[in-house]
Amino acid sequence: MPHKLLGISGALRSGSTNSKLLREAARLYGAVEYTEANLNLPLYDGDLESAQGLPDAVNTLVAQIAAADAVLIATPEYNGALTGVLKNALDWISRHSDKPMVGKPTALMSAAAGRAGGVRAQTMLRSCLVAFRPRLALAPEVGIAESGKAFDANGQLVSERYQASVETLMDVLKADVSANLTLR
Repeated sequence: MPHKLLGISGALRSGSTNSKLLREAARLYGAVEYTEANLNLPLYDGDLESAQGLPDAVNTLVAQIAAADAVLIATPEYNGALTGVLKNALDWISRHSDKPMVGKPTALMSAAAGRAGGVRAQTMLRSCLVAFRPRLALAPEVGIAESGKAFDANGQLVSERYQASVETLMDVLKADVSANLTLR
């Protein structure tokens, strides 16, 4: 049975290279059932939460995380940090009574226009995820630099080096998913 992967992109833009990176990672993972989350959520507001509870879109996101065997998160780097879109989603997820990321095999990656490929955003993302307690696939760090030039017309990475790094990260994640499924 194929593993279920949930992709979470820290960008809302339809042509986002982070969304492309998630899809490429899912392709390189192998036989999977891949779903991409929608982070077009309202800004976190405690008054809204008190008056109406969690928005349906947040409950959907939490359910998607819970149903996935693994989570892939790709973040752009905005001003040396992860995006507000991604941080807002994490803030909403943290308010849910379920804790869907605890022990969840998770891989982080980034694609950015700059030379560092978004690795500062990944560092900040790791800090933000401490409270969620996922099982992070730690190697290798995948940061796609000059991401506007990194994908061909089919959305595949053009650099063999980048492709090899993503494949290695997906192999690490796949091994963790298999071990996690065996423990259940």
